[in-house]
Amino acid sequence: MPRYIRAAIPGAAYFFTVTLADRSSDLLVREIGRLRRAYAGVQRRLPFETVAVCVLPDHLHAIWRLPEGDSAFAMRWQQIKRAFSVGVETGSALSPSQSSKRERGIWQRRYWEHLVRDDDDLARHVDYIHFNPVKHGHVARVQDWPYSSFHRWVADGRLPAAWGLVESPGEGRFGE
Repeated sequence: MPRYIRAAIPGAAYFFTVTLADRSSDLLVREIGRLRRAYAGVQRRLPFETVAVCVLPDHLHAIWRLPEGDSAFAMRWQQIKRAFSVGVETGSALSPSQSSKRERGIWQRRYWEHLVRDDDDLARHVDYIHFNPVKHGHVARVQDWPYSSFHRWVADGRLPAAWGLVESPGEGRFGE
């Protein structure tokens, strides 16, 4: 199998999509406390800024800004996944490949990462993250999804509370 080469720019901002192996699972929201503890524990040991984040039942999106001179996001995700997975019952048998790699079968092996190129790219990805629960049909309004940095953005005055409301069908994705 070819080796995938990821961008590694120290101090850069990255957009991520990290997904469970079972796309029909609600494990991430069912075990949101476990995920928060795993995430915060890694963030304390290996600091990074969470620009935006949204946790859905089977996947999460995040934008991180890494410290100057640091590009080790892969190690951080590995540790978050590992810390979350400890003690979680999978309910399914592991493949020989998963067993040999000491995996639990909870997460997809790979994740999507995108180097954020500029302020416009950042804004598009923040919007994507915050609107994702509506896109997937979990809620009708962005502000109704509890597992999102949207609420922090509203509290900080960076977004209005009514952001993301669709005015009427066919009138565009976002209303003001």
